[in-house]
Amino acid sequence: MAMLLEPGMQSLRMGANGERCPTPSPPGSPGTPHDSCSIAPLTPSQSPRSEVHSQQGPSFSVVVAIDFGTTSSGYAFSFTSDPEAIHMMRKWEGGDPGVANQKTPTSLLLTPEGTFHSFGYTARDYYHDLDPEEARDWFYFEKFKMKIHSTSDLTMKTELEAVNGKKMPALEVFAHSLRFFKQHAVQELKDQCPSLPESGAIRWVLTVPAIWKQPAKQFMREAAYKAGLVSLETPEQLLIALEPEAASIYCRKLRLHQLIELSCRAPASGAEPPHPIDSSFRQAREQLRRSRHSRTFLVESGVGELWSEMQAGDRYIVADCGGGTVDLTVHQIEKPQGTLKELYKASGGPYGAVGVDLAFEKLLCHIFGDDFIATFKAKRPAAWVDLTIAFEARKRAAAPSRSSPLNISLPFSFIDFYRKHRGHNVETALRKSNVNLVKWSSQGMLRMSPEAMSELFQPTITHIIQHIDTLLKKPEVQGIKFLFLVGGFAESAMLQRAVQAAFGHCCRVIVPQDVGLTILKGAVLFGLDPGVVRVRRSPLTYGVGVLNKFVEGKHPREKLLVKEGKNWCTDIFEKFVSVDQSVALGEVVQRSYCPARPGQHRTIINIYCCDRDDVMYITDPGVRKCGTISLELGNAGDVGPARGRREIRASMQFGDTEIKVTALDMRTARSVRATIDFLSN
Repeated sequence: MAMLLEPGMQSLRMGANGERCPTPSPPGSPGTPHDSCSIAPLTPSQSPRSEVHSQQGPSFSVVVAIDFGTTSSGYAFSFTSDPEAIHMMRKWEGGDPGVANQKTPTSLLLTPEGTFHSFGYTARDYYHDLDPEEARDWFYFEKFKMKIHSTSDLTMKTELEAVNGKKMPALEVFAHSLRFFKQHAVQELKDQCPSLPESGAIRWVLTVPAIWKQPAKQFMREAAYKAGLVSLETPEQLLIALEPEAASIYCRKLRLHQLIELSCRAPASGAEPPHPIDSSFRQAREQLRRSRHSRTFLVESGVGELWSEMQAGDRYIVADCGGGTVDLTVHQIEKPQGTLKELYKASGGPYGAVGVDLAFEKLLCHIFGDDFIATFKAKRPAAWVDLTIAFEARKRAAAPSRSSPLNISLPFSFIDFYRKHRGHNVETALRKSNVNLVKWSSQGMLRMSPEAMSELFQPTITHIIQHIDTLLKKPEVQGIKFLFLVGGFAESAMLQRAVQAAFGHCCRVIVPQDVGLTILKGAVLFGLDPGVVRVRRSPLTYGVGVLNKFVEGKHPREKLLVKEGKNWCTDIFEKFVSVDQSVALGEVVQRSYCPARPGQHRTIINIYCCDRDDVMYITDPGVRKCGTISLELGNAGDVGPARGRREIRASMQFGDTEIKVTALDMRTARSVRATIDFLSN
């Protein structure tokens, strides 16, 4: 059945997810209304034909991965000449007692004029030391990554609010942060390798949650362009890595002495557990290297010892429990090549460690009043940051087996401000609140019983357990052998105990050593070999609006359009990929289109998406416009009838971590500039 895409109608959605894309996503709105949707498809509407394109990687000398987290961030790198060695970033200045500082807090400080001042511990400590009156004029941002996930209408103009209420474009905030990591990484690389070329030698990798939608992924890419990590002309030098995927890639390399198994149960067969492979030589080599370079980690050149136990087809879940989100991915081993296949679309939600912080803030509001906490945060923002730091340290000390109280220091300014604000002291407020599990210490501390701290954890942990349980009940996710807990929140003994209690009977629950660095190391490995995840699942159904021949009794009358004596049905949703459909890396979906009028230089095609696959029209409930494709057709020369219609073949890829598109003018065999934009909707 032939299809037409008429001017003024809705258009095609294209998702191209190749690792290399000759053109980056445009920063602005891609077109004007009169350009919209003036392309006519030449191909019929049957299933899109697929091809697998081989991808030629660019030459680069080093991979630098930036794990940009909600609560903490860091970078690591590896030289292509020695891919088994992953080097962590230099130790950061500052830090908190009892907290490893291989990563630094995701905290950004800008001057009152909006220029960069500092990042990480330096930013946090400097802001803390500012005079309260002076601090009101500065821009201090923390835990701002979650804003990108929670904003439903994310655009290039989305703003972030600093802790004192001042606002700034989110793109500026992210660009300042990424620029900081770029400068640090490049300087360290130059110190180690002075001959490293100024440009083109680095492949950058940015980590994002797998549950992030396309606008958020594009936003991170735009921030990287603005920060100068890569240029618009070389977008292929930047890869977007999905956090649980990165962790999964790293777990493939683990040796048995690098694992903490929470499930110490006998194999179902009753056989003795397999003996560890003798890796004394490799351990000695690692010890030698660590004695010389304390920040260097070695990985197996093939797969690790744990993987040697696994058979082709074995399945496992990676639960990435971070500061802001929990991300779940299900992978299957493909042997002998050791590649990975995604079995179910990424799932998760905003159930990260910040949920515990919010529960603590809610407790403070209950004791001292919502109005006071809001006023204190606005009037004494630096002191509020100090209070959150104190709580973070005690949160990390919480454990199911703990019997003694946890003391949280209240800043003097909090105690003084409350007395002036309310006319009585904090001890009185605590007594009046009837919160029995929290007491006041004469040393100026809140004494939280283990039960009180456990209550702060329970809502977030319950969400995580429920989500994993729901996933395990899916038909596609039967026969899980391992459950890997990774991410910063996975360091929590509270979470580890809960997950082990809930799922230890049905699979082996495993926590890698240095669990907070698992994603960072895996992101480096992904940059070295982006093809390791061979098959992914589409998170949504993507398609476009087209005209099809009107069929009486099948199509509703309100969709009838009569044009040039022919009856057409408008708003047909033509799918390119369905939700949870398996898509192989490098696989492309192709369509050919014809410009609607001679001499046309540009066309815009609208992209639609839905979280189900049983949609027929772009006006169905749940279907929404999510982006646009812009084709810069250029000057086609002679477009007279003798030359025939101009055919533009668009190739879309869905099997990579981003959706991208390329296009070719079939008459001239020249590339057509094609860009895909999810931020200007």
